[in-house]
Amino acid sequence: MTSYADACRRGLDIGGFRMKAIVVTDKAAGTAGMTLVERPEPQAALNDVIVQVHASGFVPTEMEWPSTWTDRLGRDRTPSIPGHELAGVVTALGYGTRGRSVGQRVFGLTDWTRDGTLAEYVAVEARNLAPLPGDADFTVGASLPISGLTAWQGLFEHGRLQAGQSILVHGAAGAVGSMVTQLAREAGAYVIGTGRAADRQKALDFGAQEFVDLENDALEDVGEVDLVFDVIGGDIGRRSAGLIRAGGTLVSVVGPAEARPADGLAIDFVVESDRAQLSEIVQRVRDGRLRTNIGNVATLDEAVAALNPTERRTGKTVIRVRP
Repeated sequence: MTSYADACRRGLDIGGFRMKAIVVTDKAAGTAGMTLVERPEPQAALNDVIVQVHASGFVPTEMEWPSTWTDRLGRDRTPSIPGHELAGVVTALGYGTRGRSVGQRVFGLTDWTRDGTLAEYVAVEARNLAPLPGDADFTVGASLPISGLTAWQGLFEHGRLQAGQSILVHGAAGAVGSMVTQLAREAGAYVIGTGRAADRQKALDFGAQEFVDLENDALEDVGEVDLVFDVIGGDIGRRSAGLIRAGGTLVSVVGPAEARPADGLAIDFVVESDRAQLSEIVQRVRDGRLRTNIGNVATLDEAVAALNPTERRTGKTVIRVRP
């Protein structure tokens, strides 16, 4: 079948080209409402590129994000295609697009309010993509953008982490937490991870020097730390505020902190695309300083089942769109 990108290059009519994609239409149904359908292939707007998606990452909390269901003006945009992490190959350039080329391997983070990456093709602003080195697997590339950028920005932009400081990393065995743990250790910090009892060894394997079982250990026994990286919120977030030493920071990725440190900062943030940071992160993977935390890899045809697991999974689920 001729693709949209092929038609553009050959000057053919671009109407009617179809692709497989996962769509959602019902917020209440969450991931259980996912459906594999055929959709029109996207077209490249000003400064866009079209990427043939080889692998896509997905964050389950996307089903709770307003941007999954409405556009920037608050209008319903369903059926929408979720997924905002990708690795693939550029197949077409929009008018005025610079810095990317057809045939280039890329990875990155797509816009929150546009159709996403659980599809065979996606339209992305070129500025949101970084080159994916030829020795980096597409599956690895798709696992990095949200987890890697969240960890990097939370630690170094918002947390101002310095060598010699101590950090408490909640969910240290998860996709984000394992990245936080590794980057913090590399930066010279002392890392205390948290999670369920079953996560202890995995958190330690990723570099945590201590581990707190949140179900059985007393969180307050940790003592004072310079930085808390919170991916849990709720009661754990509130109690964590009391652990921040003077001048320290509570960084949250689950919304505004419900309690603030007595003599420190509380910062919540939404991850942003950054090509330079993506390049730093993938280089660390290439030279062995950073390990990905991929829990399951499934095809696009298997995606609905894979993203609705019947048992708890650790690590990130990546959908391999092309073999």
